[in-house]
Amino acid sequence: MAETAALPPIFIEGVKKSFGQQVVLDGVTFRVAKGETLAVLGRSGSGKSVLLRLMIGLQKPDAGSVRIDGQEIATLDSDSLVAIRKKMGFLFQQSALYDSLTVGENVAFPLARHTQLSAADCTLKARDLLKSVGMENELDKLPSDISGGMQKRVGLARALALDPEILLCDEPTAGLDPITASEIGRLIVDMQKQRQVTTIVVTHDLRGAKLFANRLMLINDGKTVAEGDYASFENNPDPFVSRFFEEAK
Repeated sequence: MAETAALPPIFIEGVKKSFGQQVVLDGVTFRVAKGETLAVLGRSGSGKSVLLRLMIGLQKPDAGSVRIDGQEIATLDSDSLVAIRKKMGFLFQQSALYDSLTVGENVAFPLARHTQLSAADCTLKARDLLKSVGMENELDKLPSDISGGMQKRVGLARALALDPEILLCDEPTAGLDPITASEIGRLIVDMQKQRQVTTIVVTHDLRGAKLFANRLMLINDGKTVAEGDYASFENNPDPFVSRFFEEAK
């Protein structure tokens, strides 16, 4: 019991995952402290998004430990998995908004499904969440009526609807112009400061990671090749790290 209580909110140790003959993760280990933001970097297909799927229990590791809030995700029954997922917010790469629901209804959806709030209170909280990401004036619009950057803002508001302790973001700045990407990065920083949410951001956006992450981790060939702050990456002599840093700047 004492060991579990001492674990950080996110505890990943020796995780391996393969699909057929393809080794995607090969012994990845890291921790994320309460209130910290870790950016997980890597080339496309390097296993970054697989890590997120392991953390929310959509897939199971072939070996190793994935513990969220002290609980081994792979061993949880369905009810326990639902309970732990309620502690996590997830910002999908493509925002994953419901096309037939308005912006306000999208944000209110998890509140209506997972809380005892009245419909009126769900709407009020959704409005407050949208205000926090600068989208309160778009409450009644459909996702198709707003830009990609605005959809990311709505997705972030929805990810925060249940007041999660942990926030997982999958390529939050992908496909956005530099100005909009910076705006999303600043929103992540603001949310982290206001809420002290433990955050993992999977990204290939090094500039964004410099803005919103306390710590960076670079994966290549299924292994962690570098971990530390931005300055440590800038000065890292490893050939792959140097090349990634130069190409991504």
